[in-house]
Amino acid sequence: MALPPILQNLRLPVIGAPMFIAGNPRLVIEQCKAGIVGSFPALNARPKEALDDWLSEIEATLEAQRTAHPDAPPAPYAVNQIVHKSNDRLEHDVAVCVRHKVPITITSLRAPDEVVQAVHGYGGIVLHDVINVRHAQKALEAGVDGLILVCTGAGGHAGRLSPFALIGEVRRFFDGPLVLSGAMATGDAVLAAQAAGADLAYIGTRFLATPEASVPDRYKDEILKATANDIIYTDLFSGVHGNYLRHSVVAAGYDPENLPQSDPSKMNFGSSGGAEKKVWRDIWSAGQGVGQIDAVMPVAEVVAKLTTEYVAARKRLAL
Repeated sequence: MALPPILQNLRLPVIGAPMFIAGNPRLVIEQCKAGIVGSFPALNARPKEALDDWLSEIEATLEAQRTAHPDAPPAPYAVNQIVHKSNDRLEHDVAVCVRHKVPITITSLRAPDEVVQAVHGYGGIVLHDVINVRHAQKALEAGVDGLILVCTGAGGHAGRLSPFALIGEVRRFFDGPLVLSGAMATGDAVLAAQAAGADLAYIGTRFLATPEASVPDRYKDEILKATANDIIYTDLFSGVHGNYLRHSVVAAGYDPENLPQSDPSKMNFGSSGGAEKKVWRDIWSAGQGVGQIDAVMPVAEVVAKLTTEYVAARKRLAL
């Protein structure tokens, strides 16, 4: 099955993963201008009224880029919606995105039935994060257009499965768009994702080490120092298993080797809850690809480097 038209002409087959705190209009715009899909979580726009301004800024800037450079138009952008009962902004945020006709919606956690209906109503597409086959099947039953397979090693909330296992099992019943997430920080990894059966790569952590990301410089410094061994996988901080930088876990007063289990009932993704915001602000997430990141550089340079590596990998394999 071919990719939807909106995803067919990317200069590099990559979606910049939405990242709590870090994602902002500047980051998204630079990703899109570089030829990959840029994205951000709707919850990053605070207060909620700011979401309309963020979308207007992104759209106006990308339209100006499209007019000025018709030979190199920007890629489309995406907004991430957290489909969870504690997200008291979901209805508001979806309504704003529908009004702006956001081209790509990325949904997370629960099957996004109502979101799919709203997005399909104006011709947009929905990609849904999944960590196992059961979640994939439920998302497809809800009518999503594609799946994002969040495998072991991914930054943020992540699964435990090998990408080879999950891609292989999902491809047995779904021939539509697949996006692969999990420790990808190089152009070689992007090609490997395609070779394994995915259509696109989903890259987040690599874009933390950019001037455009809304995170402290000390967070970026830790990204540069860390290796895969410095990533801690736990469900303690948000109620959902995710990957975090060891140093930030220790700095928050925890022993990484003796972390207690979480209380899933305390998960809170709403504007009134402070726990989730504290996690991403003070306890820093990162994927296992950190050991391959050795410099802070602008988004445009990151994408150019990924592209050079991707092309070189294709030539090396005579593709």
